[in-house]
Amino acid sequence: MNKKIAIGMLLLLSSLFIRPALTAQSTPKESLLILAKRDQTLAIVDPATLKVLKRVPVGNDPHEVIASTDGRTAYVSNYGFGAYNTLAVVDLIAQRPLPSIDLGPLRGPHGLTFVGGKTWFTAEGAKVIARYDPATKKVDWVLGTGQNRTHMIYVSPDQQHIFTTNVSSATVSIIDKVTLNPPGPPPVHAGPPPSRGPFPGPRTDWNETVVPVGKGSEGFDISPDGKELWVANAQDGTVSIIDIAAKKVTQTLAANVRGANRLKFTLDGKLVLISSLGQPDVTVIDAATHKEVKRIPVGHGSAGILIEPDGARAFVSCSPDDYVAVIDLKSLKVTGHIDAGHEPDGLAWAVQR
Repeated sequence: MNKKIAIGMLLLLSSLFIRPALTAQSTPKESLLILAKRDQTLAIVDPATLKVLKRVPVGNDPHEVIASTDGRTAYVSNYGFGAYNTLAVVDLIAQRPLPSIDLGPLRGPHGLTFVGGKTWFTAEGAKVIARYDPATKKVDWVLGTGQNRTHMIYVSPDQQHIFTTNVSSATVSIIDKVTLNPPGPPPVHAGPPPSRGPFPGPRTDWNETVVPVGKGSEGFDISPDGKELWVANAQDGTVSIIDIAAKKVTQTLAANVRGANRLKFTLDGKLVLISSLGQPDVTVIDAATHKEVKRIPVGHGSAGILIEPDGARAFVSCSPDDYVAVIDLKSLKVTGHIDAGHEPDGLAWAVQR
């Protein structure tokens, strides 16, 4: 064999063995993120093939995950029922852990969302919600809820409204941003005016309305039209429906969802999916009639729910079974499973922009 042929064969073999490995490990433009609590890892999954591309360590007791708007960074809450006070950070492009965020006294971070370029989170041990700014690398805002186990959080896209569930208080907090006008000018006094600084202008504040719901209020979602909040009450097995404008419960459904963990609307607002760690199926409710449509068998229990951005599939973490079930939302049947590691829970979707 001459030298040119030998070099050509070596190049061919290199392309066969090296290129597929690089391709298989690269993060696609859209990726599914799955936390495995017992493994303490974040799985980066190709949603087209349902294959895990990389497992990244994320520290103690990871519960929830959210991706930044540009799809390049993931944030993970290290919960531990108040034992921990960090957010793990993952570079989704390089597929490696970054230095974690020390939250100081804000212990027990859990629920997460990413809005306005910042990471918003609950901290159960401190009974607060807070916000982390990646640009300044600081927690730049904190608000106390006065409720026990403030667990999950939703922030409106305009950052004017915040909703939380408070598990042990059996409540939902509706928190609205308001503008406060300054007080009127000081009274006129004889003699020289009292010394005071420049008169302040309007400022913003937050008003909290606490709405009583069922016991064990945890998983919740806002209807796509923004009019209702549905919350699953794990201890009661019920679902409370809140009129957001009126800030009150309008109906309580006897949904038989004891052990309920998460609740999600489909993107068209027609169906509501409820997972339960205490039941072997996902409950599907018609959002208009409030009637049960179906129970989808998924395993021995289920936790996190994520609806795909195109609305075609739902991903459900089946923690006792160590996989994520894939549900076709037209047929309402399980069409696949993802080997997510031990005790999968929090789910998120990342889109590179």
